[in-house]
Amino acid sequence: MKPKTPMALQVRGLAKHFGGVRALDGVHFSVPAGQCVALIGPNGAGKSTCFACLAGQQVPTAGEVLWQGQSLLGKPPAERQRLGVARTFQVAQTFEALTVLQNIQLVLRGGAPLAWWDRLDRRQPELALRLAAQAGLETLAQATVADLPYGAKKRLELAMALAGLPDAEFGAVADQDIHTAPSLLLLDEPAAGLALAERADMMALVRQVALQGVTVLYTEHNMDAVFGVADRVLVLMQGRLVADGLPEAVAQDPQVRERYLGLDFDMKGLRDAQR
Repeated sequence: MKPKTPMALQVRGLAKHFGGVRALDGVHFSVPAGQCVALIGPNGAGKSTCFACLAGQQVPTAGEVLWQGQSLLGKPPAERQRLGVARTFQVAQTFEALTVLQNIQLVLRGGAPLAWWDRLDRRQPELALRLAAQAGLETLAQATVADLPYGAKKRLELAMALAGLPDAEFGAVADQDIHTAPSLLLLDEPAAGLALAERADMMALVRQVALQGVTVLYTEHNMDAVFGVADRVLVLMQGRLVADGLPEAVAQDPQVRERYLGLDFDMKGLRDAQR
């Protein structure tokens, strides 16, 4: 008998109330290790609130969030990162006055804490450069982030999130799976604000991250960044999970088509346009 894939992330009965508003109303789902899962839904569905509860920016009203069998509730974001949980934001969060390489060096895991007399440029430069290269930023390593196009900033933020995870040498060698520590990457609209070609590049990078062993959960409004990328799709509406399944099944769900995707949504046509 084939062994079951372990459920790395488990969300049980997650609820978040703001007065009389139930932003999340008893959400249940699990994500197996190494799976890439998209969380979608209309504006106001509860996606951002769900992410904030998972990442530690908000405290749930009720429910459980388990990562590798350990509760994340009550743990601040820094402690969640030590457990292998990192996130990005809808608007890229980077240090504009530093170079690409310095941004990665600043957040690298495993190095000694920085003191005022330390030179940031000397902090694991080889590893930082490998992570920059993985994000397609090798030629921009010495560029000041303020001068970068927005798509490059989004890829840099992803590289920074990976740099802060355990076993940060993930993906440094393209044909070698060297990321062994369990890690969860929460991506809040990774393709937001990007043109079609930039979205394709960004989502190819997200897919590569998942294929090399990182568990990925991301929100997205651009359907070309969902169908053809995610292994599984979750749909939130009014704080409740109304669909959970393979992309093909979710794309045909009558409620999802009527209330969100549209009755004329064509997943095959969308995938053909991506090629």
